[in-house]
Amino acid sequence: MKYRLDRDAHSFLDPRTKLLLLLTSSIFVVGNAGEKQMFVFYWILVYLPVLLLLVEREWAAACVSIVIYIGCYYAQMALQHDLTALESALALMLFIITKILPTVILARYIVKSTKVSEFLAAMNRLRITDKLTIPISVIFRFFPTVVEESKAINDAMRMRGIEMGAKKASEALEYRMVPLIASCSIIGEELSAAAMTRGLEVGKRRSCIWNIRLGFMDYIMILFCLVCYVWFAIGRFFV
Repeated sequence: MKYRLDRDAHSFLDPRTKLLLLLTSSIFVVGNAGEKQMFVFYWILVYLPVLLLLVEREWAAACVSIVIYIGCYYAQMALQHDLTALESALALMLFIITKILPTVILARYIVKSTKVSEFLAAMNRLRITDKLTIPISVIFRFFPTVVEESKAINDAMRMRGIEMGAKKASEALEYRMVPLIASCSIIGEELSAAAMTRGLEVGKRRSCIWNIRLGFMDYIMILFCLVCYVWFAIGRFFV
C-alpha cells in the first residue's frame, strides 16, 4: 500500500517557490536593486509576506508585522531634515528595519509553514546535495524548538514567582540563559540522533511520502518573480 501526503493539505506554496520568493525579496527589498524602476514590484514584495501570513491564518503575526512596518516607515519619513546625531542614528536604524523586516517576515512564514520532510522532498526534486539540505533542515527544526524551550523556561519561572527586571541581570543569566544553553545542547544531540534514525547520512536516494508538485499559485508567484527579474534587466541594460 502506498501512502502519499498532499502538499495542499499543509502549505499554500511549494517550498521551492518559497525559496524563490525569499531570494527575490532579498535582492529587491533588502538590496534595493532597481530603486525607482522597481517601485511597484518593491511594494508588492513588501506586503506579500503579510498576505501569506493571512493565508496561513497567522492573524496576530500579520497584524503585528504590518503595524511595526508602517510605524517604522512613517517614523523614518518624519526624520528627513536638520537632524541631530541621535536623530540621524535613529533614522538609520529605522531605514534598516524597513528594508530587512519584510524579508524577515517572509523567512518566518517559510519556517512556520514548511515541514522538514516537505523541504527535504522539494530539495531532492531539485537534485540539491545532502551536504547543503541536511544542515538547512536541521536549522529549520532547531530554532522553533529553541523558541518552545524558551517559552517553557518562562512558564517555569512564572510558576515559581521569578520575575526578570532591568536591575537583575545576574538572575536573568542564571535562571534564563543557563537553562536555555543547556537545552540547546540537548536539542542539538536529539536532532543529530533523529537525522541518523531517518537515514539522512546514508548518502543514497530516499523515498518520501510528500507529493511535492507545483500548483496554480506556485506558477503565479514564479511568474511574478520572473517579471521582476526581466523588468530589472530591461531597465539596467536596455534603457
